[in-house]
Amino acid sequence: MSQQKVLILGGQGRIGKSVAQDLLTHTDAEVTITGRTQKQIVSKPNLQFLELDLSEIKRLREAIKEANLVIHCAGPFHYRDETVLKTCIDEKVNYIDVSDHRSFYQKLVPYQEDAIKAGVTAVLNTGIFPGISNSIVRQGIEKLDTAETIHLSYVVAGSGGAGITVMRTTFLGLRNPFDAWLNSQWKTVLPYTEREVIQFPKPYGKTGVYWFDMPETYTFADSFNVKNVITKFGSIPDFYNHLTWITAHVFPKSWIESKKGIEFFSKVSYNMTSVTDNFSGIGVAMRAEIKGTKNNQKAIYSATMAHQDTAFAAGCGTGTIAQFILDGKINQPGVYPVEQVLSTDLFTLAMHSRGIQIEEQLT
Repeated sequence: MSQQKVLILGGQGRIGKSVAQDLLTHTDAEVTITGRTQKQIVSKPNLQFLELDLSEIKRLREAIKEANLVIHCAGPFHYRDETVLKTCIDEKVNYIDVSDHRSFYQKLVPYQEDAIKAGVTAVLNTGIFPGISNSIVRQGIEKLDTAETIHLSYVVAGSGGAGITVMRTTFLGLRNPFDAWLNSQWKTVLPYTEREVIQFPKPYGKTGVYWFDMPETYTFADSFNVKNVITKFGSIPDFYNHLTWITAHVFPKSWIESKKGIEFFSKVSYNMTSVTDNFSGIGVAMRAEIKGTKNNQKAIYSATMAHQDTAFAAGCGTGTIAQFILDGKINQPGVYPVEQVLSTDLFTLAMHSRGIQIEEQLT
């Protein structure tokens, strides 16, 4: 069998590089990373660079034609459209992305039938959150007889080591109210409101989290028969939470509705975290709590995970899906979120092989 080829769009960013490293570690694939200009010399076996601007549609199609799998890491996804997925479907090439906003998910889901007809497996929202978070929740749902409420919280230390694009994504997420699944209906929620203090694994401990629009807020309501889906996000050190709250609720709305405003806040925040990363670290922690029943009694499933490097963990989440698609263990034509394609058995195997520990409790 010839060597499989993986094309990583946006492969020079923090997340893209982490995905590439995971693939080089866990597969034998030949990996090509792309960028508008080459930022550093590529000198690893099975890794090469291709200069590519996603606006060059003809060259994009030519690059996709040569691949067995395309991984779209070129965010922020608020600004992206369905071009890459459509091209993958046209060329019958499997697709993964690291998108992190429901608006992008909603642009791509209508291509479900086209992907099925083309035999293309497309998995959206891979990474850490969304991504690993989706599989943790699926794992918990399967431990219960019935589930009623999913409460998913995340916290990132400093920049998370994930670059300025993630900063942009955070501020873009503050712009608009969003719909959350509460009491079996969609209700409007304001971003960065209703602070809760959550106990995360060491070394993060207790910290504040706030309502935040994540793809899971939307996809869990479709994937699982539950009444409530709550997704909250926070930062360490905690004063970043207060600064973000001020940005969302005190500054003029026009400041975060313009690209210039988003860019300003993102660069200021990134410069601040370049200092605080030295003592806060760049890690991530998650806690999933699912309330339901087990053996006709009320039960609560809780799971936590933590890692010292957010970008590395995101690479593990995306690399897991890529590995199993290349191996043929995930072969499900259509367009899906992670929780609808990755079995708990495969997820557990992948996390173990990557040294990511998930602590579970059922009470």
